Amino acid sequence: METATKPTVKTPARSGTNGTGHAPTRQELIDALMREEGKAEIINGRIQRFMASGDMPGRGAFNIALALATWNKIAKGGMIYPDGVGFLCDLAHRQSFSPDASYYTGVASGMKFLPTPPVFAVEVRSEGDYGAAMEREMEAKRADYFATETEVVWDIDLLGETVIVRKYTKTGGATTPVATFKRGDVADAEPAAPGFSMPVNDLFE
Repeated sequence: METATKPTVKTPARSGTNGTGHAPTRQELIDALMREEGKAEIINGRIQRFMASGDMPGRGAFNIALALATWNKIAKGGMIYPDGVGFLCDLAHRQSFSPDASYYTGVASGMKFLPTPPVFAVEVRSEGDYGAAMEREMEAKRADYFATETEVVWDIDLLGETVIVRKYTKTGGATTPVATFKRGDVADAEPAAPGFSMPVNDLFE
């Protein structure tokens, strides 16, 4: 999960409206998101931009997507996406996600954003994703995921002294991980990605 940039949010029009004196519609926000040059999500009626990933988070996210793609060649259960892909949702305060890696079983959408969130989402912590405020923000995002089609979320902490991967599930909730994995362990994404597993050490290659 890349840290939000500053200024963190913007609307399709500088005034904070759509130019008509009214708040932008969901479709106007989606259209504006399509025009964003970098990674961003629609949160609280605004487009929130995120910083680019650093070395370790970028490699870690790529290695997860690569492992998922290798597994999916046999499983053939859905589609794998790397960082930067947009998934739409329709929550009261959030209209999209852009995970760092994901496994998706919905319908394809061509050049448009995917219409629903992935069943498995990965959020890799960046340098600024630490501290009490960020922990609350990441927990809230996991709760948003679980209010949609997402079944499993990995919280990846590449600076962790012991725990590297925290696995959260829809049934277990957004607060407490149902499993944790350290170096030398093999992490799974059940039940979202049946049969998929990945050595934690591979995150650092």
